Amino acid sequence: MLTETVHIAVPTAFLYDESLYVEGTVNHIRNLSKQGVKSVLVSGTTGEQHSLSLIEKLELIDGIEKEAELIQNMEIIFGVSSVRQKDAEELAEKISTTNFSGIMIGYPPYIKPSQQEAIVYTERLLQLSNKPAILYNNPGRTGFDLAEESIIYLSQYAEIVGVKDAGSVEKVARIKDAIHRNDFYFYAGGEVELVEKVAGGYNRLSSIAGNVLPKEISQWFNKLVEQQEITGRESEQIHSILEEVYRGNAIVNVKKMISEQGFPIGGCRSPIGNSLF
Repeated sequence: MLTETVHIAVPTAFLYDESLYVEGTVNHIRNLSKQGVKSVLVSGTTGEQHSLSLIEKLELIDGIEKEAELIQNMEIIFGVSSVRQKDAEELAEKISTTNFSGIMIGYPPYIKPSQQEAIVYTERLLQLSNKPAILYNNPGRTGFDLAEESIIYLSQYAEIVGVKDAGSVEKVARIKDAIHRNDFYFYAGGEVELVEKVAGGYNRLSSIAGNVLPKEISQWFNKLVEQQEITGRESEQIHSILEEVYRGNAIVNVKKMISEQGFPIGGCRSPIGNSLF
């Protein structure tokens, strides 16, 4: 079971020729661990997952698997998704042999599977990985929207702990009414409109800004969920960091900020990060 209310969605490090930089990714995770972070999501968000080949994802798994101390002290969640189900299956089988804590199941971009096709895809990856899983619904990027009926159906599997970006507040409310489990969670993908999402039923966070200020973002989110008072100073600090992260392209900004902290993580794969100036 995945127990942490917040995980940090870490960017993938690349060298300046855009080749995979496993050590840079691991160094950033180590730094987060030293700051008290207990859960990270690797290759599961930030818009970079589908730029990685299957071979690169397997290399990333191998690099993290060598870090016994990290795996012992953190929840390592790995994103499993591919345009081709066969590639996603190979990735799931690989993860089944690791000590990772869980997976996040993403849906193929562009091809728009039917709901039934997506369900079978999910069940297959769940079976092969033998890990707790979070469903990742991201229609804005993939073109596929996991229907509430599909989420409700998949919730019958105890291994599925929740869904990231289920949809509108109304959709979340209907799903909650239909699922009779206290251990099924709704993850917000990033901090945009987070106050409104928490008010509408989201109760876990897949954090982007936490790459930069993990302790502060986690404390803020937990106070929102628990309906605790947030001081003016805390609000100002959070507003300042979110403005810096989400002004323009968040992943470009976060990578720059991580590197400025002394942990070179490189840029993004073009065209992301292109500039005319």
